[in-house]
Amino acid sequence: MQTRTLRCILTGLGNIGRTFLEMLPSRTTLLRERYGLTLQFVAVADTSGCLVSEQGLDPAAIVEAKRRRQGVVTLAGGNLHVTDMLTAVRQLPADLLLEATPTDIQTGQPGLDLVRAALQRGMHVVMASKGALVVAFDELARLSDWSGNRRAPRLRFSGAVAGALPSVNVGWRDLAGGEITTLEAVLNGTTQVMLTMMGEGKTYAEALAEAQRIGIAEPDPTLDVEGWDAANKLLILANAVLRQPTRLSDIAVEGITHITPDDIRQARHNGGNLILLARAERGADGRYALSVRPTAVPAHHPLARLGMQEAGIVYHSDIFGRTAAFSMEDGPLGTAAAMLRDILSIAPDVLPE
Repeated sequence: MQTRTLRCILTGLGNIGRTFLEMLPSRTTLLRERYGLTLQFVAVADTSGCLVSEQGLDPAAIVEAKRRRQGVVTLAGGNLHVTDMLTAVRQLPADLLLEATPTDIQTGQPGLDLVRAALQRGMHVVMASKGALVVAFDELARLSDWSGNRRAPRLRFSGAVAGALPSVNVGWRDLAGGEITTLEAVLNGTTQVMLTMMGEGKTYAEALAEAQRIGIAEPDPTLDVEGWDAANKLLILANAVLRQPTRLSDIAVEGITHITPDDIRQARHNGGNLILLARAERGADGRYALSVRPTAVPAHHPLARLGMQEAGIVYHSDIFGRTAAFSMEDGPLGTAAAMLRDILSIAPDVLPE
């Protein structure tokens, strides 16, 4: 098989970006032999600046620098005349932007400017961060193939909605041609862990402290425990899969801060469970009512069986019936794997001859 090279810019070298680079050596042979694909990194960027080489950078050296808590600008072998991420995206000869910068839900930055610039110049984009999608999905859709223009650059973001869980792909691609009537999902790992612990007898405060101790919950867990992380992901699903223009203000949101172990024990009576449920239900007018709230689901519900670190989604549609997917969320690897999945989904259309 002929092997072709996809020139990549990777922005963001936190847990997800670094894990993506760590994962690649074990995939090199598979990518070459099964897909005829080689990834070449012409630029990487972190908070220290941007490292550029049109001849290609060494992912292993980048990973080692990040393990030593060094910025990429300390590495030899790169051209530092391009000093910032946005300039690199606007100027460098590259085929694909891999966007994994930290998410700012309020502004969508720095990801929004990076993705916008890449799409405007015709560069394809794979996103792991969700801020830009939450803030400006309509704009980014118009600049990409989500507009319906097959000649437009590709935009993929399956890793931005619950990591490895194929929540976007199942609804957008695999249920094509059907009318989705209901979407139900558990999309936030922190609350799933905490509710599971509370079901074992811990109080809310004890479950939160334990989730923070093991690194599942952030020092400031507000976005998770008050339901906003799940709402952000539901917003993306509503725009991308349900094709209903949606803002956060369109979603009724309630978190888990008032939940007690007794609430969970009552929900688990007869085999049910209490979960933080993201839900979209199609009304008679064709519009979806959107909500995120703690919900007791019965024993026969597929999401009642989720474990501590699992995410899941259930679609109901008119011709496909019930379709469900589940995944074990094991740190950043699932999101890194979703980035690779997205690259392979667009590679046949975008690889240079």
